[in-house]
Amino acid sequence: MTQHRARKRFGQNFLVDEGVVESIVRAIGPEQDDVMVEIGPGLSALTQPLLRTLDRLTVIEIDRDLAARLRKQYPPDRLSVVEADALEVDFSTLGDRLRVVGNLPYNISSPLLFHLMAFADHVRDQHFMLQREVIERMVAQPSTSDYSRLSVMLQSRYHMVKLFDVPPEAFDPPPRVVSSVVRMVPLPDSRRRPRSQAAFEQVVARAFAQRRKMLRRGLADWAGLIDWGGLGIPETARAEELSVSQFMDLSDSLHEAGAV
Repeated sequence: MTQHRARKRFGQNFLVDEGVVESIVRAIGPEQDDVMVEIGPGLSALTQPLLRTLDRLTVIEIDRDLAARLRKQYPPDRLSVVEADALEVDFSTLGDRLRVVGNLPYNISSPLLFHLMAFADHVRDQHFMLQREVIERMVAQPSTSDYSRLSVMLQSRYHMVKLFDVPPEAFDPPPRVVSSVVRMVPLPDSRRRPRSQAAFEQVVARAFAQRRKMLRRGLADWAGLIDWGGLGIPETARAEELSVSQFMDLSDSLHEAGAV
């Protein structure tokens, strides 16, 4: 087959280090009858070893040349190729207990993680390779510099563990950043939930929009409605100091007050 040149507009960096591939597949632990979806299969670095175990695999590939290459390379009863932008895919149509994997394009990683949140009820687990800085934000704890809107939103829905780093030289072309692999497992139905998901999202986004300001200033429009003492949140607190549970307390109280 002709050599495929990585396309910048799709954020393509192809994984070529076989040792790293083996480590990722070992971390995923595929089993024969798993319902697995791979985002951005590229040149099959993960696809091929996954298919050594899986009966079948669904892949989502935006690049039509790579999609055509995959269709030629694998029989349709083993590999189902969805030629689409993963940001527009309805993952609920792909099955239940999904195991989602992929080397995600760094230019759409955060939007894609938020998109996948809507389908978490259909997902068993997710294993992704992303820019290390993104994963460090995903798993960050309160009162640390990496703690952010991304941390709060994803931790409200998933248990996440950073597994290991991947150096730039494991890719072709090498990115300018170190990558990492993360495991994301949706939290159970018994998890704490905000009374209004929309209110929770709005409060978290507003709080981190001016993260260096105290919350009473960043949330100035609502500050008079907040019972800071009753919520156990100091009026001098900044967004990065609140736990996920405290953000839910805050959004629940503002929702009850009719503010959001």
